[in-house]
Amino acid sequence: MFLRARGFVAENILVLAVAWPLWVTTPQTSIAAEAPAPELTVAVAARFAQLALDCVHREYPNKIAHVLSSDADALPPRQLTPAFYGCYDWHSAVHGHWLLARSLRLFPQAPFAAAARAALEQSLTPENIASEVRYLEGAGRNTFERPYGLAWLLQLGAELREWKDADAVRWATNLEPLERAVVARLTNWLPKLSYPIREGEHNQTAFAFGLAWDWAQGRNDAAMLRLLEERIRTLYLADRDCPLEYEPSGQDFLSPCLAEGDLLRRILPPGEFARWLDAFLPGIPSQPSSTWLEPAVVTDPTDGKLVHLDGLNLSRAWMLEGIAAGLPAGDPRLPALREAAARHRGSGLAAVTGEHYEGGHWLASFAMYLLTQRGLPAGSGN
Repeated sequence: MFLRARGFVAENILVLAVAWPLWVTTPQTSIAAEAPAPELTVAVAARFAQLALDCVHREYPNKIAHVLSSDADALPPRQLTPAFYGCYDWHSAVHGHWLLARSLRLFPQAPFAAAARAALEQSLTPENIASEVRYLEGAGRNTFERPYGLAWLLQLGAELREWKDADAVRWATNLEPLERAVVARLTNWLPKLSYPIREGEHNQTAFAFGLAWDWAQGRNDAAMLRLLEERIRTLYLADRDCPLEYEPSGQDFLSPCLAEGDLLRRILPPGEFARWLDAFLPGIPSQPSSTWLEPAVVTDPTDGKLVHLDGLNLSRAWMLEGIAAGLPAGDPRLPALREAAARHRGSGLAAVTGEHYEGGHWLASFAMYLLTQRGLPAGSGN
């Protein structure tokens, strides 16, 4: 399903070999529960998992988006949100836990497995989740982590629910009250949204809608699927001529244009999606090209905003792959989409080193999402 093998073009193998030898020199082991993509060796998964382990219970430095209603709200992060207080901010803590769950699901006997399991056990207790629900529902917090962090919380819930492991079943049950609170928050907000949010950071709606759609499909939540499809069609279906040449902005980690394409392929059949894409992104080449969309360049990886561009390269890669997966076989744009995805993949993965906490606390989650093809449809042949 999500672990279909994917080839690499030669230039990106070379990039990764130079930037991070583990990508191409570590032999594949046989301890995975399901056969992972060739790029994801147990050593690479361990590298990613360690980055998450280094931060999910690291409280400081911490950036909180916190409304104070009184002195009683002036508390440290571990008391405000006791499950998701690490990794610098709430949403990074959430997808750091998702990374641990996904890594464990793929490599349950790996050397990092015991530490990852213990970290999830420490965080996902009924008491901690009850505190998270109280915090989310507190006065003045109706916009808390909306929509990015809320969508990642649903992704964590989906990961745990799909994983047939006794601990995962228990953690999913513990998480469910927060999951329900997030769904209620989104269900209340979505009908009020008059316009999409088209930025390249956390407030963007296209990426969050995609995560929420995938969650709703996994849950067979017909009401949420109907609501999302209506919102997607109303807010996006008439869009034309997205100015991809204006991207990226200087601190984007999501592409507004590509995220919208990756979203619409979820609800449109291939032929209709191809026609919509003709009008939405008319500049995609109809012949092979590796240079029509250049990877972003980070000039200072110690700058927490500038390093967003490393994440942009990773998310562009999976969005390009998603767009390709939504097109009919034989569409002439497929080679250019795949080549651009490969270049962005190589640039993005080479940056996941953990050398600086500004990127180390979150980039591995994006890399794991990309390498395990989490958002792609089952059986897509790209």
